Amino acid sequence: MSERWYDSRARQLALMLAVLALLYGIVKLLQPLLPVPTGESPATSSSEEIIRAGEQQIIEAYETRASGLMVGAAGTVDRILPDDEEGDRHQRFILRLESGHTLLISHNIDIAPRAPVALGDSLEFRGQYEWNERGGVVHWTHRDPDGNRPGGWIRHGGTLYR
Repeated sequence: MSERWYDSRARQLALMLAVLALLYGIVKLLQPLLPVPTGESPATSSSEEIIRAGEQQIIEAYETRASGLMVGAAGTVDRILPDDEEGDRHQRFILRLESGHTLLISHNIDIAPRAPVALGDSLEFRGQYEWNERGGVVHWTHRDPDGNRPGGWIRHGGTLYR
């Protein structure tokens, strides 16, 4: 009797482990479609404090010619540029921050959906800042398809484009 009980428990444990492995595989497969993990997620309500801190970080990066920083802030679409079609395709537009500082947003539309922005639209973003003399470029406004680093996003009209 005790051997049957042991065999039954071992089978149950093996079945549970198989189910957990299957669930883990499904989660890894669907990970790009799941909500953004805490820490890279946009605030659910636009916190003026967070936006101002992000804008200050961008201005400091511009003044010190820093590059490679993950930044986030909010602004208004000041100009829409033609898509960059060389290599990976990028949607491009100029965003004006509340301070008046402008940035080029370069959003990879081969990885992420196009954000349907128009002149004067407000939006929030998170991406990687690269210095240039015109105010800087923010790219990497999308998820990392390889899952090796934090991704970015654009939030426009309540929809997250990543």
